[in-house]
Amino acid sequence: MIDNKTVIITGASSGIGEATARRLAARGANVVLGARREDRLKAIVDAIRAEGGKAVCQALDVTDPSDNDAIVKLATDTYGSVDAILLNAGLMPSSPVSALKTDEWNRMIDVNIKGVLNGVAAVMPAFTEQKSGYVLAVSSVAGLKNYPGASVYGGTKWFVRNFMEVLRMESAMEGTNIRTATLYPAAISTELLDTITDQQTAAGMQGLYDAMAISPERIADVVAFALDLPEDTAVSEFTVGPARQPW
Repeated sequence: MIDNKTVIITGASSGIGEATARRLAARGANVVLGARREDRLKAIVDAIRAEGGKAVCQALDVTDPSDNDAIVKLATDTYGSVDAILLNAGLMPSSPVSALKTDEWNRMIDVNIKGVLNGVAAVMPAFTEQKSGYVLAVSSVAGLKNYPGASVYGGTKWFVRNFMEVLRMESAMEGTNIRTATLYPAAISTELLDTITDQQTAAGMQGLYDAMAISPERIADVVAFALDLPEDTAVSEFTVGPARQPW
């Protein structure tokens, strides 16, 4: 099911995005990587190709609709079509509401919400025309439960939950055969903690992750599982985290 499928991955320069790109390429997928750090993307592409995989990359700011359109064009120009997109780019500068880090609030809204919308808008015309496609998005356990310090971050991830479920329902009603899967990771070893500027929040999160976090390859395994399902079957939600974490 994965072999020869073309998959766009946003936020692909590290963490879940990088791990998923490597895993899918090893399974025979054509991976198209996007992120802001183009030098890092090129290094990952070189590594994938050295192992016999197929990969291309392009600088991508998910908040810019034209960048999203451009990476879809890169995928279709290179591989002929797009079969799936993993909307993985995200920020988590968590803090108490009273800290009033409004610039960070707005940045999370731009990346975590508008970035998802821009990615879906870019692939929807192709998916609708070909009457197939798979949209996968990374939410968070903070999109399922409320956590102090994660009011705005959690709000952006609740949005992803709602949007993806409605997209799934509408696609079924419209007969476009577009499947969706929303992932809700708990503590996963990524660069998300690097975006937290509130010192108390950062210290608490770092302690939790140091004690419990699991590898981003675990999420890559789930993405591969989802893409490997028969086309008449959808598992719309995956909550994944350390077995010892009481998220």
